[in-house]
Amino acid sequence: MSDKLKPLMIGDLEIKIPIIQGGMGVRVSMAPLAAAVANCGGGGTIASVGLPPDTEENRADVPKSCREHLQKEIRLAKELSDGVIGVNIMVALSNYEDIVRTTVKEKADYIVSGAGLPISLPEFAEGSTIKLIPLIASARGARLLLKTWKRRYNRFPDAFVVEGPLSGGHLAGYSLEALKSLKGKLREKPLLENAMKDILDLVGEYEKEYGVSIPVIAAGGIFDGKDVAKFLKIGAKGVQIATRFVATYECSAADEFKQLYINAEEKDLVFIQSPVGMPAKAIKTKFLDEVLLGERKEFTCNYKCLRTCDPATVQYCIAKALIDAVEGDIDNAVVLAGTNVSRVKKIVSVKELIDEIVAGTIEALDKDI
Repeated sequence: MSDKLKPLMIGDLEIKIPIIQGGMGVRVSMAPLAAAVANCGGGGTIASVGLPPDTEENRADVPKSCREHLQKEIRLAKELSDGVIGVNIMVALSNYEDIVRTTVKEKADYIVSGAGLPISLPEFAEGSTIKLIPLIASARGARLLLKTWKRRYNRFPDAFVVEGPLSGGHLAGYSLEALKSLKGKLREKPLLENAMKDILDLVGEYEKEYGVSIPVIAAGGIFDGKDVAKFLKIGAKGVQIATRFVATYECSAADEFKQLYINAEEKDLVFIQSPVGMPAKAIKTKFLDEVLLGERKEFTCNYKCLRTCDPATVQYCIAKALIDAVEGDIDNAVVLAGTNVSRVKKIVSVKELIDEIVAGTIEALDKDI
């Protein structure tokens, strides 16, 4: 590997290849995918949301079933890999504290936490060496976390993931109206680049004043080595990539889910207002066509998984729609994806994908020598 591609150092945690695989729920990025990424030298991330199957036993004690299934995934990932394994935990989860504490207890290497600002995250990880990585969209959010964590806990984030609007999934920091107004122009607007520069400047001030290191990791719309190189040159220490890892053999999603990615064109992407309380980007399905026409999907809330969701008023159950997606029932599903999903053309192994991205990154960096 070229010495141009340095490892991502988060404190004393070394991720040999500076790529973190994004956490994708529900049940898209599980232990097999995370372990495969870790085995290639990247950071493999398990998404903690929606892990228990919808059974009578699991519904009887939801917190217990969520905890036990997360334990199972972390332990399996560690059995399959001796690399770096982390967990993505949404702030919007109703059992957020319990999931964080479980992740800490299972000795995962890092937590990436977004879908809201993780103001209290250090409290739930007290006494642990786990790396705490907020996922943010702006310097405003970074500044609030830096100030609050310093005042309350006398510590700083171990790193930041900065997510731009080209990403898939739920987009904290953006309104649905703003995203719709930018549709078709998202690629033309350097929103992530601008946010990165602002946050790098802010973090630089704190690093200088307090003698700490807070690496900044770029996320959202990063597809190939050229993209990785671009953000490394801006000052990122690493990148987070999610969408591309869906079309891998190791991803736990059904073949129908992966095929939808491969067949998708950019015109198939739509912005929706999710019951999570945030906008999200998804591929058109029969289900979404009906939702966008105003149809309400009747459901029974079995999990009460989100603090931000009111089952009596939301249009549909996001958990059920995402479970249907990962199980391959595409007509009844919400399938989240990033803007570059239309560039995904085939299913490959995680190793093939990472080797391709690494080679492309090195080539792009070497061209600038």
